[in-house]
Amino acid sequence: MSLAKMRHVPTALITGASGAIGSATADLLEAQGMQVVRHYFKHRPADGLALRADLRCENDIEALFLQTEERLGGVDILINNAGIALPQQLITDTGTADFDELFAIDVRAMFLCSRRALPHMVRQKHGRIVNISSVWGQRGASCEVAYSAAKAAVIGLTQALAQEAAPSGITVNCVAPGVIDTPMNGHLDLQQLTHETPVGRLGTPEDIAHAVLFFAGEHAGFVTGQVLGVDGGFGA
Repeated sequence: MSLAKMRHVPTALITGASGAIGSATADLLEAQGMQVVRHYFKHRPADGLALRADLRCENDIEALFLQTEERLGGVDILINNAGIALPQQLITDTGTADFDELFAIDVRAMFLCSRRALPHMVRQKHGRIVNISSVWGQRGASCEVAYSAAKAAVIGLTQALAQEAAPSGITVNCVAPGVIDTPMNGHLDLQQLTHETPVGRLGTPEDIAHAVLFFAGEHAGFVTGQVLGVDGGFGA
């Protein structure tokens, strides 16, 4: 986002910023001159302004936004990045409690954070919301039914909210990563998945960060409701 065209330095809140993708995104946005709040739950980021919240708890989300507003002002850019995954397993082996936990963090928290961020954005007639989905939300995956369903819900939320928020100058877009070389994917057969990725390599957190930066910036002002697959052709 061009700071020269903003009346203030934009504030970006990134959920799940202690993870590989969230951390890379925070670093990149800060390098562009933005004020960044790095949300975390268990592992406090070593760099930048970090605020803790349990995104399963609506009161914690409210406190997260209040602390951000007190320190840096309203949230101009919301990056809904926090998410978890379950072990690969058949649907018959997936417990109801695990399914509910997955949706609470991957979908419900995104709904709550977006709802909390919108009033400020509506008042200023400008805002950016970027949601992180997955290639599995687009095509589904065997033994990943709960995760695929949650990430598909993220895409539905993105596209619907984009329609709702557009008249207020707010864009809502989604990045759908393919197989990214992160600790979260360490349990997968990465050698086989590399072979299945047409470009011949796994993605990096920085690949996702640059896609997020595009959606968060001024050049994406006429782009909303879109799902950008950053997957090396894996999802094609």
